[in-house]
Amino acid sequence: MYNSLSYKSKQFFWLIIKLSIVIGCGFFIWQRLTSNSEFHFFDFYQNLIKNNVFSTKNMLFLLISTFLNWFLEITKWETLASLCVKTSKKNATIQSLASLTTSLITPNRIGEYGAKAVYFDKSFRKQIVGLNLVGNFYQMIMTLFFGIIGFGYFVYNHNVSIDYHRVLRFLLLGIFIISAFFFGAKHFNYKGYSAEKARTFINRIPLKLNIKVAMISLLRFVVFSHQFYFLLLLFKIDISYLDAISAITTVYFISSIVPMLSLFDVVLKGTVAIWVFSFFNVEPLLILSVTTLMWIFNFVFPAIIGSYFVLTFKPNFVK
Repeated sequence: MYNSLSYKSKQFFWLIIKLSIVIGCGFFIWQRLTSNSEFHFFDFYQNLIKNNVFSTKNMLFLLISTFLNWFLEITKWETLASLCVKTSKKNATIQSLASLTTSLITPNRIGEYGAKAVYFDKSFRKQIVGLNLVGNFYQMIMTLFFGIIGFGYFVYNHNVSIDYHRVLRFLLLGIFIISAFFFGAKHFNYKGYSAEKARTFINRIPLKLNIKVAMISLLRFVVFSHQFYFLLLLFKIDISYLDAISAITTVYFISSIVPMLSLFDVVLKGTVAIWVFSFFNVEPLLILSVTTLMWIFNFVFPAIIGSYFVLTFKPNFVK
């Protein structure tokens, strides 16, 4: 009798969690689209009509680029997860999209780590979290690499005023924190986690797999940055390819180093993009329209699909 009640309690508990994730995700998406003081949905819609965004050709390109972006992300996760447990493309898709939905309401998408881990047996979960961290690390490296180049080009060509003393203090603080982490981690051991175990785990990842994950991350960056460029062209923004790419990489670079709740990512990127593209005399509404479309296609649509996978997820005790 007790076991039966416990089982039903767990089922009810998981149902509440899943519904909370999906409802919370939907609510915050709606809030982001309707409550921005600088962004009016009616003006945004009129902009889409005016620039023929809903034409078959344009929608096809946007959908294909979104599909390619997520196909690469799913392939990357399939490659990494299979190092631990053989994972099919189907399972990698479910795990990636469900974790996206879950992560949108968490700072810096940290919920993604736990969401992917629950799909695996308890004995593999630490490794899954580590592999997910590796995948995100390579994506961040690509963003920083191209971002630094683009930002350097942008600053050099547009005489951007920078407080170099503040930047230097920021860099020194970053170096101090990283150094303290690496030196302190040597003696860190908490509930089975230690620097030595982390190094052993990282060393187990084959060089070939590291290269493959890095290349997939590079392709993803190329895909979504050029989707952004396509939208600039779609909204008839007069800007050269080189200036556009430097501005786009600068937007992603600055956005990536600012911790924020993922659902506010569209606000952050919109704010940064308005500042960056102001040097090219681009209207704020046009840039907000571009960043909002990027968010809708690459986060909102996949998160809606992921909501289904969240609701249909069954933890081990009910399988």
